[in-house]
Amino acid sequence: MGKNLTQQKRGKGSLTYSSPSFRFIGDVRYRAIPLSVEVGRVVDILHSAGHTAPVAKVLFGLEESLLIAPHGLKTGDVVEHGESVAAREGNILALKNIPEGTMVFNLESQPGDGGKFVRSSGTFAKVTSKRGGMVQVMLPSSKIRDFNPDCRASVGVVAGSGRTEKPFLKAGRKWHRMNVRNRLYPKVSALAMNAVDHPFGGSRTSKKGKVTIARRNAPPGAKVGLIRPRRTGRK
Repeated sequence: MGKNLTQQKRGKGSLTYSSPSFRFIGDVRYRAIPLSVEVGRVVDILHSAGHTAPVAKVLFGLEESLLIAPHGLKTGDVVEHGESVAAREGNILALKNIPEGTMVFNLESQPGDGGKFVRSSGTFAKVTSKRGGMVQVMLPSSKIRDFNPDCRASVGVVAGSGRTEKPFLKAGRKWHRMNVRNRLYPKVSALAMNAVDHPFGGSRTSKKGKVTIARRNAPPGAKVGLIRPRRTGRK
């Protein structure tokens, strides 16, 4: 009898691979869509283990809100949120009110969901065009995606752009960083495993490498390597 592959264990949903969100500072998302313009003041810039970007604590009246911090934001700055606010760095407004060519981040997938796209440190998207009742935005991957005009976004670039320039230097630091979110580290090559751990494992000379095409009826998690082609050879 063998045992589950690592990717099968992860899909089970056990605590071993679940992100410990109860240890994070809070839910970083937009507030409910306001009826009028809201003005907030930044009271602190926080570090969140669950985010690669700094998090701004913004006070709207008597209520605190956690937002992804844009580059250049500091304590005491004003953040405006609403339908008719200026497209100024740090402000939150609907995509339909943002001029073409503007850099934005933390875009909503659907109006009111709080922000789903472009939240990593140093990233930004760009509003490219508005046509057909949709707003086209070029994401950091250079893919152009259509968004609902009522989806909100923040103007600017996410802070913390130098994060990827500093190397980890040693495996111990990388392990601690990955352990914060229960990420699997280190990752072991399938061919380096024992035969009981993976279909590609084993150290016999005749089995050093195996065909990496998954069988057609393989269940989710066992589809390792290449997906089986419909046919092979020349037509």
